[in-house]
Amino acid sequence: MHKRHYLALALIVLPVLAQAGDSRVEIGTGLASYYGAELSGNRTASGERFDPNAMTAAHRTLSFGTRVVVTNLANGQEVIVRVNDRGPWSKSRIMDISYAAAKQIGMHRSGTAKVKLELLD
Repeated sequence: MHKRHYLALALIVLPVLAQAGDSRVEIGTGLASYYGAELSGNRTASGERFDPNAMTAAHRTLSFGTRVVVTNLANGQEVIVRVNDRGPWSKSRIMDISYAAAKQIGMHRSGTAKVKLELLD
């Protein structure tokens, strides 16, 4: 392939690749916990019904709908959650996540884990 063709291909492909990957902004680390079936069906602060099988979370200040990557620092497993509730109400914790999200990052047995939070753009 000629150099001109590589340049043309790069101009077409690079913008697509840039859109495909979400950028992350770290917003902190701390202890997360999860809430499960006992709250199933209750209204969240956003007005939605809580579903323990959905990938959702509670945060004190992030806007509803914000997507956050939660990484379990003990094992490196990640999950993307959507903020739809307020909390956690324990000052020692930075986020509550649904049971399904907790299970995906391996914290469903312990109930809590030290995590890193990153915003997705």
